[in-house]
Amino acid sequence: MMFPQLPVWMQAGGLLVASNVFMTFAWYAHLRDLNHRPWWYAALFSWGIALFEYLLQVPANRIGHTQLSLGQLKIMQEVITLTVFVPFALFYMNEPFKLDYLWAALCMLGAVYFIFR
Repeated sequence: MMFPQLPVWMQAGGLLVASNVFMTFAWYAHLRDLNHRPWWYAALFSWGIALFEYLLQVPANRIGHTQLSLGQLKIMQEVITLTVFVPFALFYMNEPFKLDYLWAALCMLGAVYFIFR
């Protein structure tokens, strides 16, 4: 365990949040920042960013799996992904807010309920 004083779900969750920041930039930032470059350049740049994602995601899942089921880890990952993606889309990519983000979040809450009950 990386931070034994914190509960496992917080250790895993914190690492997954950081991992998702890297993942979101690796997957989508090239659409704004590298759209003038060839696709293979964007792919190589994104792979470089994704390395940091995996350096955080793998320990997050190993720590989390000591007390959480695989399904619980996956749902936690998806909720974190949406939580990181929406501000990224709004503030970095300058996308308009859509109520669909709210409806997706409500669906995710239902998923959290069913997987953690």
